[in-house]
Amino acid sequence: GGVNPQACVAALEKVAESTGLELKIAMVDGDNVLPKKSHYAKQGVKEMFTGADMPPMFVSMNAYLGAPGIAVALDSDADIVVTGRVVDSAVVLGAMVHEFGWAWNDYDKLAQGSLAGHIIECGAHCTGGNFTDWELVKDDFADMGFPIVEIKDDSSFFVTKPKDTGGLVSEATVAEQLVYEIGDPNAYLLPDVTCDFTQVRLKQDGANIVQVSGALGRAPSDQYKVSATWRDGFKCTVTFLLAGINAKAKAQAVAEAILEKTSHMIEAKGLKAYSEKSIELLGTETTYGEQGASDQCREIVVKISVASPDKKSLVLFSKEIAQAATGMAPGITGIVGGRPTVWPKIRLFSCLVPKADLDVSVKLGEESIPVSIDSETSFVGAEATQNKTTLGENCNSYVPLIKLAWARSGDKGNHSNIGVIARSEEYLPYIREALTEDFVAEYMSHTLDPEHGKVNRWDLPGINAVNFLLENSLGGGGVASLRIDPQGKAFAQQLLQAAIPVPQALANKL
Repeated sequence: GGVNPQACVAALEKVAESTGLELKIAMVDGDNVLPKKSHYAKQGVKEMFTGADMPPMFVSMNAYLGAPGIAVALDSDADIVVTGRVVDSAVVLGAMVHEFGWAWNDYDKLAQGSLAGHIIECGAHCTGGNFTDWELVKDDFADMGFPIVEIKDDSSFFVTKPKDTGGLVSEATVAEQLVYEIGDPNAYLLPDVTCDFTQVRLKQDGANIVQVSGALGRAPSDQYKVSATWRDGFKCTVTFLLAGINAKAKAQAVAEAILEKTSHMIEAKGLKAYSEKSIELLGTETTYGEQGASDQCREIVVKISVASPDKKSLVLFSKEIAQAATGMAPGITGIVGGRPTVWPKIRLFSCLVPKADLDVSVKLGEESIPVSIDSETSFVGAEATQNKTTLGENCNSYVPLIKLAWARSGDKGNHSNIGVIARSEEYLPYIREALTEDFVAEYMSHTLDPEHGKVNRWDLPGINAVNFLLENSLGGGGVASLRIDPQGKAFAQQLLQAAIPVPQALANKL
């Protein structure tokens, strides 16, 4: 996914030459569609989630390529393959297609191979990193083993890790990564295959060995997803410590005063007003919204973020922070490192373009090898299916969700997902009954856009899980967001504290 694969190849060749190594270094080319921006704008290509028109100028515009280019590079005896933008799982799938000679219409194998790539694409995420039951692996944090997938020609595979390394490979750690950053598990859309993960099964097959089976595949669409970025003004963030008596009230008053004062100054100078403002009092459970329960904290990190189309407005803001220490509430400290920096505010624009528009090739030395991409497919979407739950018991006791489930959350642009996996199949009906779309929308309402926020739920019965997609829940997402958690990484931790009704007998057992 490098932004400058040509320079990366040149740097690698220089290192290889300096060490006396003779390496074939290939580059997959064709993902950069920025030169076609005007063409797509004239065609009326819209943002795929909001329906917005293209902005006047993009900083970058890259299609998510699949595995064919990587497979062709390996078929050409490349020792190292450098790509531009590709889907993460393609790095693994390309190697499998090269090794086993899988056909590009053998969709079940492509789905299994893509699932293998998805599970290991975030390194230690499936070997105990970011794990709900982190205390099981905390003594290994300094030596976490990275994952290994061993896969056969029939696409059956297991996940493990190197011997004598830290971490844990269990059904739970693998399941958490399976649900990470996905939307509809019936139709996980990739350039080479549409995956159905709903019937995936996990089986512990020894210490730190988990067998994975059951991924199904269908034809992909005839379009590539494109990730483009554009400048949407500027942003600036300041943080400082405020400590002492009534710290929360003081912090709120100081933050509001800084914004009020600088807003007046910006107006007086005829500059453009703030387009966005954000106050987060870190240490007061500010990311929990209405679920927050900490009012007595005596140490708070005050985080103030602002955005504006006018850089001068934010430069003014940055100059007015230090005076708060001498002109506002007592206990302000930790203003170090000089004035906060004003940065361009880069926003994501996602869209779809026809695969037939792109010429994908592999550059190997002076040779350019064309890569054939099937752009005429029989893509069929999937309707979401949800299992019915009927509870005949009196659920008059409450337990936190973490007693019943593991969970992990992640981001996709301005959307976040929360995957919830039952610790036991018997717990799943209570989880499903309690965690409706409406319940999660209300519980996580502090994250959702008031106008465009929405929650969807899907089942993954194979691993006793449900997946939630929180649309427009990240304040713009990524570097465009002013929030401390612009990728929803802590959302699952919040939901795990939700109170779930269960029978008294089960509550007693837990």
